[in-house]
Amino acid sequence: MWEERFAASEDFLFGKAPARFLEEHADYLKAGQTALAVADGEGRNSVYMAEHGMEVTALEFAPTAIERARDLAKERGVSVDFQQSDILTRDWESDAYDLVAGIFIQFVGPDGRRIQFKGMQKATKPGGLVMLHGYTPKQLEHGTGGPPFAQNMYTEVILRAAFVGWDILECREYEREVQEGRGHSGMSALIDFVARKPA
Repeated sequence: MWEERFAASEDFLFGKAPARFLEEHADYLKAGQTALAVADGEGRNSVYMAEHGMEVTALEFAPTAIERARDLAKERGVSVDFQQSDILTRDWESDAYDLVAGIFIQFVGPDGRRIQFKGMQKATKPGGLVMLHGYTPKQLEHGTGGPPFAQNMYTEVILRAAFVGWDILECREYEREVQEGRGHSGMSALIDFVARKPA
């Protein structure tokens, strides 16, 4: 489905600028550290991390999106290791990254989400961070992006329960206007989450 959606778009579906969430949390993007961008799409977030001097790996399933991501990295003069990968069947690395980011990766329901989060947690180094950004169920009232399924959305309760034992640095729900390409446009119900893996 995602390959069809990207291929049907003549330009960047979600724009070339990073998610505002990532810009607002840029203090966590430390030069020289390793980062993993999960389901990174057309590269806007992984490229932004690389622009901050991070050593970035980006996972994406859709070939058209990966091609655009490579073009964007070249345009911005940065290097990102783009890998075609199905994150639901991937054999995740252990303790490999200082930061693991999942930004608008809500294309699966609860079962898939457990697989996603387990893999992301496994890939994070002790003392490293997982950063998540997405929609809450209230997003269905706005209809300005994301899947039309409430069960795919995040709540504070869901995220806190998934990261028991981690140091939760931020977990908040809010609403604001989002303009990120044609894919995310308009008033949105959002949630930010940042947690540190036990050392």
